[in-house]
Amino acid sequence: MRKLALHWQILIAILLAGIVGTLIFNVREAGGLEPKLLGVAYTSIFQYIGTIFLNALRMVIVPLVMSSIIVGVAGIGSGGNLGALGGKTLFFYAATTLAAILVGLVVINAVGPGYVNGEPARDLLALEGNTADIQSAVADKGVGDVAEIFLRMVPPNIVAAAVEGQMLGIIFFAILFGYFMTKLSHDYAEPLFKFWDAVFHVMMRMTEWIMKFAPIGVFGLVAVVIAEAGLRATGPLAVFALAVLAALAVHALITLPLLLRFVGRASPIKTLVGASKALLTAFSTASSSATLPVTMECTEKNIGVSNKISSFVLPLGATVNMNGTALYECAAAMFIAQAYGLELTFGVQFSIVAIALLTSIGVAGVPSASLVAIAIILTAIKLPIEAIGILLVFDRILDMARTSGNIWGDISCATIVARLEGEETNVAL
Repeated sequence: MRKLALHWQILIAILLAGIVGTLIFNVREAGGLEPKLLGVAYTSIFQYIGTIFLNALRMVIVPLVMSSIIVGVAGIGSGGNLGALGGKTLFFYAATTLAAILVGLVVINAVGPGYVNGEPARDLLALEGNTADIQSAVADKGVGDVAEIFLRMVPPNIVAAAVEGQMLGIIFFAILFGYFMTKLSHDYAEPLFKFWDAVFHVMMRMTEWIMKFAPIGVFGLVAVVIAEAGLRATGPLAVFALAVLAALAVHALITLPLLLRFVGRASPIKTLVGASKALLTAFSTASSSATLPVTMECTEKNIGVSNKISSFVLPLGATVNMNGTALYECAAAMFIAQAYGLELTFGVQFSIVAIALLTSIGVAGVPSASLVAIAIILTAIKLPIEAIGILLVFDRILDMARTSGNIWGDISCATIVARLEGEETNVAL
């Protein structure tokens, strides 16, 4: 018997959570007693289930981020791929990802989906946590605090940084560790690489195992939100989803086409048509890795990029170039902060942008990478990680859209790099 795909399980869990949550909300609104099981309120049970799921995600964050970044940096360097081709590829991946994050930042700031009639949507979304305490944790952060952010990137004690969840310091340490591994002799570097690669694969397996329980965790998290706030909670979430889709459209239809035309000297329309099969595959599977064979086929046959470039640029992109994912991470953190009524100063927003950029590279190949990355960002800026639960209502459609954005970014980069390497493609102007 064929097993139901995980995303369908999650969608069913969200639907059931909506039904159960609405029933509990209606009972409360009618003045009745909240339903209980063995004397324990159902909402408390749902909250307990959701908390276990989020704690499991928290548990894997530090070892997952460290091992993935160390292996990624060491792998790129040890392969001798950090020459002209590697440098151009990494530069454009970083540039397009940063551009996507900034687009998401501007759109969320402009739309303000976390506000309803000028007021934070915290109560409407049934978000927990003391807003005053959260505000004090991120208050008084201005331009001058950017220097402090860079100071936190160099922790005096990496173990303490891991315990305290100082992700910038952990990421920076992992990048340095991976880089200097490539400077060791083979006898020393090889066992280190095998160790961290093994850790990474173990963490991947653990994350995959945890995600098997995602439908149960999602049910608990969403049911609590609906039971506390009713279906009206979907209003701000729908606005947020539309804002994210608008930001993805701006990046896909304006930012990347401008780079294609003026840097890659390629026709954006022809490139988009040539990439259409890969984009549709990405949208339907919501997986950059699963789409990779189709991405390479479209890039080589339709767009005319050589195998020499596509075989390096595209697999690397499927791992580290996550335009849509990075945009979503930034937008989600901003939305949650708005919903809590926090005043997001330049320093805090700079932190969100920097961590979204680094985590989109560090944990991109992990199942449900956005969930892990958003947890990292929320922890870094002192926001309750439990707020992730509200994002799951529209996450599936947004996941499909942002995966298409990831693939479009990969193909655009491959086309631009081919031009800079002197190749003549089928989409050249």
